[in-house]
Amino acid sequence: MNQTIISAATEGTNPLVPNPWEMGVVLAGFAVLFYIVVKFVVPMFEKTFAERAEAIEGGIAKAEKAQAEASAALEEYKQQLTDARAEANRIREEARAEGAQILADLKEKAAAESARITAHAHAQIESERQAAVVSLRAEVGTLATTLASRIVGESLSDDARAARVVDRFLADLENQNAGAAK
Repeated sequence: MNQTIISAATEGTNPLVPNPWEMGVVLAGFAVLFYIVVKFVVPMFEKTFAERAEAIEGGIAKAEKAQAEASAALEEYKQQLTDARAEANRIREEARAEGAQILADLKEKAAAESARITAHAHAQIESERQAAVVSLRAEVGTLATTLASRIVGESLSDDARAARVVDRFLADLENQNAGAAK
């Protein structure tokens, strides 16, 4: 090993400096390799990078567009929801007002029907009272003529005489009732 170091030192060439022919071949190979890389490999990488960048930018643009559409749809939905709530409130208020009007109409109709039924009942009662008075007058008249004919001892078969006696009896009876009521 010492021999190699000594022989290298005696030759006069520096072992750290390469041979010029080797340098030329290495530089030529590097230049060819550099040309191939620059001419073919780098454009493929740039094309791939450009496609990826475009895909990413397109994806971002699509995402932004979808986000904008979603935001617009959300705003439209909120607006529709607000409109629907307002419409529901309006319909509810209209229904409430209509219900109150119907209730008032029904109360008015019920009051009118009640008044009509009451008036009809009063008229019927008055009619029945008048019929009862007429019936009682006739009955009282018959009883009075029968009783008067027994008391007087003569027959009151004459209608005019019987009517006068009955009328006088009823007038006396009404006067007694009027005096007792005062």
